[in-house]
Amino acid sequence: MASSFGAARTIIHVDLNAFYCAVEEQNDPALRGRAFAVGARAQDRGVVASCSYPARRCGVRSAMAMGLAQRLCPHLLVVSPRHAHYRAVSAQVMELLRGFTAQLEQLSIDEAFLDVTQLVAQNRIAAGKALALEIQRRILDELGLSCSVGVASNKMVAKIATDCGKAAVNTGHSPHALCVVEPGQEAQFLAPLPVSALWGVGPKLEARLKDLGIETIGALAKWSERDLMRRFGRHGADLSQHARGLDKREIVTERESKSISSETTFTQDVEEWEDLHEALQEQAQGVALQLQKQKLHATTVKLKLRWSDFSFSTRQTTLLFATDAAPVIQEAATALLARLWAGAEPVRLLGVGVSGLSPIRQLGLFDSVVEEAAPVETPAPQENPPVEAEPRVPQERQQRLQEAVALLEARFGSDAVHRGARREEGSH
Repeated sequence: MASSFGAARTIIHVDLNAFYCAVEEQNDPALRGRAFAVGARAQDRGVVASCSYPARRCGVRSAMAMGLAQRLCPHLLVVSPRHAHYRAVSAQVMELLRGFTAQLEQLSIDEAFLDVTQLVAQNRIAAGKALALEIQRRILDELGLSCSVGVASNKMVAKIATDCGKAAVNTGHSPHALCVVEPGQEAQFLAPLPVSALWGVGPKLEARLKDLGIETIGALAKWSERDLMRRFGRHGADLSQHARGLDKREIVTERESKSISSETTFTQDVEEWEDLHEALQEQAQGVALQLQKQKLHATTVKLKLRWSDFSFSTRQTTLLFATDAAPVIQEAATALLARLWAGAEPVRLLGVGVSGLSPIRQLGLFDSVVEEAAPVETPAPQENPPVEAEPRVPQERQQRLQEAVALLEARFGSDAVHRGARREEGSH
C-alpha cells in the first residue's frame, strides 16, 4: 500500500536476535551464557540453524555445517530445533507489532518491516527513534526477546541500518541495537560500507565490482548508471539506485498479497540436498500455517532458487485440489526441487510459495464439488484424443484422501496409515 506521505516515509526494520537460541534459552535457562547451536547433529549431516553469541565468538555461524561448528567449538552444545514452537512465538511477535501498525510486512520468521509514516508524521526523526525504542521495550518486557532495529526512509536502508547497528555492538552478547538514518542522509550513511552490504551483491558480483576498482558503496554511487546497465543489465540500474540509498518498494501486507511465500537467503551457498530439503520443509510448513491462519486454500505451489551467480530459476505446479495442508505443499515443493536442482549446484536462496488463493469451503472428506467447480475452458481439439478422460470426481476425492493420509502420517508417523489389503487365504 502506498504511503499517503509520498516518498518521505519512515520504515522500521525489526530483527529478533538469535531467535531460535533466544526461544531455547527461555525453555531452558541453563543455556544462557553457553555456546550452543540449534540444528541437526553432525552425524545427520546437519547445519547450524541458529547459534548463541558465545558460540559466535568461537567462529560458529548460521548455515555452517554442524561438523565444522563442533570442530571450531569443541564444547558446543547441539539443541534439536522445535520449528512449530518457533512459529508460535513468531506469531506472538508479529501480533504485537501489528498493534503498532497494520502496515507490516513479515520477511521471515524473525524479521519484519513496519511503515510507521502516519504515526510519526510530525517529527520523523525523534518520533521514529522513540517508536523503535518502544518496540524494543515491549518485545523484551512482554515476550522476553531481544531485537535489533533499524529506522530509515526505505526498506533497504532500514535493513542495512539494523545490520550496522548489530555490528557496532561487539560485546559478545545479544546486541539489542538501534540505528537511525535521518532522511536525506541515506547515501552518506551507505558510502563507507563495502558493496557486499547491498542487497543482491554476493561474492561473484563483489569480485567483478572490485575488478572495476569499486569496493565501497560510495564508489559505486559515483559510477555511471548507464555503464553499470551495460555491464550488468537491469541489475545495473538497481545497483546504481541502491548505492544512492534509493528504494521505492512499498510494504506488502498479508491482506494485499495474492500469494504467500517464504524465502531463505543462506549466509553460505548450500550444495547438499539434505540441507536444501530441510529448509524447504520448514518453509512449506510456514506457508501452510499462513494459509490456515488466513483461512485460505491454494491451488499452485511455486519454488524459487537463486544460484551462486545471482541468477534465478523458478518452477511451479498446479494441484488437482486446493489445499492448506503442509504435507501436500511439502511433497509438491520437493518434487519441484528434484526437477530444478541437478545436484551439487550452489544455491544462495530458496523460496517456497503458493498462489491461486481462495477462501476455505467446508466439505466432507469425500464430498463432490463438481456442481460448484469453476468453469473450465474447453481445450482445443487434439489430433489423437484420449479414448476416455478420467472422471473428475474420483480425482478430487483421491486428492482429498491423499491430503488426509498425508496429514495423518505427518502427525502420527509414516506407519500410522496403510492401504487396505485383500485378505489372504488362511489368514485370521
